[in-house]
Amino acid sequence: MSENIGRIARSSGRRTQMSDAQRKRRKTVQIITGAALIAVIIVMAFVANQTNPKGAYIVVIGTLLGYALQRSRFCFTAALRDPFLTGGTNLTKAMIITFALYSFLLMAINITKFGISLDSVDFSKAAGYIRPVGFHTALGAFLFGMGAVIAGGCASGTFMRMGEGFLQQWVVVIFFIIGSMIGGVAAPIVQFKSAPVVFLPQLFGGWALAAFVQFSLLLILYIAADIWGRKKTGGR
Repeated sequence: MSENIGRIARSSGRRTQMSDAQRKRRKTVQIITGAALIAVIIVMAFVANQTNPKGAYIVVIGTLLGYALQRSRFCFTAALRDPFLTGGTNLTKAMIITFALYSFLLMAINITKFGISLDSVDFSKAAGYIRPVGFHTALGAFLFGMGAVIAGGCASGTFMRMGEGFLQQWVVVIFFIIGSMIGGVAAPIVQFKSAPVVFLPQLFGGWALAAFVQFSLLLILYIAADIWGRKKTGGR
């Protein structure tokens, strides 16, 4: 019996050694591949900069954002789906933090551009793509949400999984482009000219109150998401 145990131990040790060797080879391949990709990105940035003064900047920022998305598994669809599917709310809280940072930057940019006075705000030049809200907004949100569920992810999640080699997402992005083209043509038709433009600083009579309401709601959502996650996952 002791001999059998010894053979099993030696066999297990050989398998462990083989797996370690495989891991080392895999790591070596990953390092070489990563270095080659970095070289390709540098060349792409150089070429892009020849035709666009901001080309290198765009390539570098796009690469960094893609890496951040892949490592964080960030996806807006998952942020809204996971609390009900798995109970996890880490992505939901990350999305709320993203909204908070985005809101702060937009407010800072618009105040810098137009000043404190709301009378000088020009929606066509304001940061944040401020447009009329109406039935077309709800219809677009419903169609996009339905498509995101069928596709298994939003735009960021689709691009991230494309980079990982998911063939389904390569099909999805083709129809994503087709849908965007159709939407660009249909937008002027379905968008009602009488629909109001909702700009929170104007709605609440100033930047300060709008910021207070915005960040208060985001804080409440963050706390609610944290409580929900702890309850569903047993405090993990």
